[in-house]
Order: sequence, then C-alpha cells, then structure tokens
Amino acid sequence: MRIEDIYFTLKDGREAVLRSPREEDIESTLEYLVTSAGETEFIVRYPEECAKYTPEGEKKLFEQKNESPNDAMIMCVVDGRVVGNCDIRFLGGIKTKHRANIGIALIKEYWNQGIGTRMFEELIRLAEEKEDVLQMELEFIEGNTRARHLYEKMGFRITGIQTNAIRLKDGTLLNTYYMVREIKR
Repeated sequence: MRIEDIYFTLKDGREAVLRSPREEDIESTLEYLVTSAGETEFIVRYPEECAKYTPEGEKKLFEQKNESPNDAMIMCVVDGRVVGNCDIRFLGGIKTKHRANIGIALIKEYWNQGIGTRMFEELIRLAEEKEDVLQMELEFIEGNTRARHLYEKMGFRITGIQTNAIRLKDGTLLNTYYMVREIKR
C-alpha cells in the first residue's frame, strides 16, 4: 500500500517527509537498520544480525509493501537519509481481519523531534480507513519507558505480557508487553 508524501517540520526546525519506501532508500535503510539496532536494547536485533539484509532483499520488501493491499511501510526521511520507519499489517481471514499489527523505530539522534507521533497519526489514519479494523496492536520490550509513553499518548493500553521473551547478550531476560488501541466505529 502506498501513501502520499507527508511533509512536516521537526521540533528543531529541520524538514522531514513520511512516505512509502523507494528504491533510492535502500542504501540508507541498510545503514539505518544497523545504526538503530546498536543504539538501544529495545530493538529485537543486534547490529551483527543486520548482515542478512541485502539491497536485493530490501528492494523486494519495498515492492511487496508498496503493492500490498494489506501492508504499508512508511519511511521518515530527513536530508535524504532514512532516520526511521514504521509499518502496519492488516491481518486477513474471517476471524482476524479486525486486527492490525504495527511496529516503529527511529535513530536516536531523531528521538524527541515529533516523528514518532507523526508516524502514529498516519498509522491510525490507515487503520481507521479499513472498514473491518477494530484494533491496532503492538508490543514493546520491558524498560522501554519512552516508547510506552508514546504508545499510551496515542491511545494504546497494555493488555498482556510475555515473560522472558527477550534474552540479551549478557543473559538478562526481559518481558514484552502487548498493547492494543481500539478503533472507534
């Protein structure tokens, strides 16, 4: 699913655009994946795991997301650089078509600039446009209070917990929390 370009100004005055991924974003996306994975324990990959991502694979992923009626990927681009992305996946099937799964990540340099809020506004808009969707779902890793605050601000509430879902390199076990936001109909 493609979205129209959305231009906005960051809190620090820089210009940003939210848009569907393009082939020109591949190299920057590969850098973004490694950078974001190394900046926090709250992304479910380490930088060395990003070697599996290739230009060919990203091109294929971008094409799939852009052409899908049930998936959308949104890139945040500042000064020609991918600094974050989010995605939404509308579940299929009679029993699950009322649900949409989402994910979001940003490079640390761009935290607290309003990007996360703006991305969530667009994800919510997409979910509201789908007639059958009644709820949006996400999960976050224990300790990620910044993300939790954003999610709660955007109307999500904790509905469940998966204990010991994440194991860090040092052996620390962390829970993941499930959150849901209802779509008003």
